[in-house]
Amino acid sequence: MRLRTLPLALSSVITAVAIARETTDLNISVVILLFTTTILLQVLSNFANDYGDFQNGADNENRIGPARAVQSGIIAPKAMKNAVIFTSVLAFLSGVLLLWFGLASKGLFTYALIFLGLGLAAIAAAIKYTSGKNPYGYKGLGDVFVFIFFGLVAVGGSAFLLKGTIGFTDICGMAIIGMLSTAVLNVNNMRDHVNDKDSGKKTIVVALGFKRAKIYHSLLIIGALLFMLAILFTNDSEYTLLIFLVAPILINHLVFVWKCIEPPLLDSQLKKVALTTFLFSVLLLISSFI
Repeated sequence: MRLRTLPLALSSVITAVAIARETTDLNISVVILLFTTTILLQVLSNFANDYGDFQNGADNENRIGPARAVQSGIIAPKAMKNAVIFTSVLAFLSGVLLLWFGLASKGLFTYALIFLGLGLAAIAAAIKYTSGKNPYGYKGLGDVFVFIFFGLVAVGGSAFLLKGTIGFTDICGMAIIGMLSTAVLNVNNMRDHVNDKDSGKKTIVVALGFKRAKIYHSLLIIGALLFMLAILFTNDSEYTLLIFLVAPILINHLVFVWKCIEPPLLDSQLKKVALTTFLFSVLLLISSFI
């Protein structure tokens, strides 16, 4: 299940909840179902990634990082495939309940159908990242899909379900979570780029090369910090300054990345960026209560 990935996934919903609190009373049923659906989609993505990377040969003896369940033989490929199907069904059912409480029960059936389409797309994206005959994660599209589904869809969709509108602060939140989530993937791809290239997995890092991938990574981190500034300048509460407690951590991370010449050493930075993203969302939520 890769539980260490859940804080990053939950950052999207926490950010949306924090922003929505400023303008509306929250429906607790919608909030609970947002968290439940997000967790199920992340676990689904993890199961599908484990199965898909084994299926396509990216998980092999040269791979860096934690052991994978199928590749190590702990779980049989058929059992993992069944887990993908079962978790897909759970995510779909949770999503349908979310849309009922968030939209359909209010008579917003057109929006419910649109969000149903987005939900099905999210399930498909989670499965097709590394699984199937033409996984998009092997064609350099992983970054685009992470930005779209962790940032635009997760934050923007959650915000709309909570308050019925999307404002400037929501857009900033979408960009911040999207960029930082993509940065987590980029660190992962920088760490694995040698093995990815050898196994035929085309990522942005493989296309750019290790050094230029650092420039791309810097743009993601700096971009997220600039959108944090935008939130600060457009928010009336001085407590929004709390979110900038993450700035020194992200700057220190960038320094580490630029000094790093051995890709395997970047493994420690995956957790740092993911937890920093989670910390940002929690600090934003705290500031909304003060």
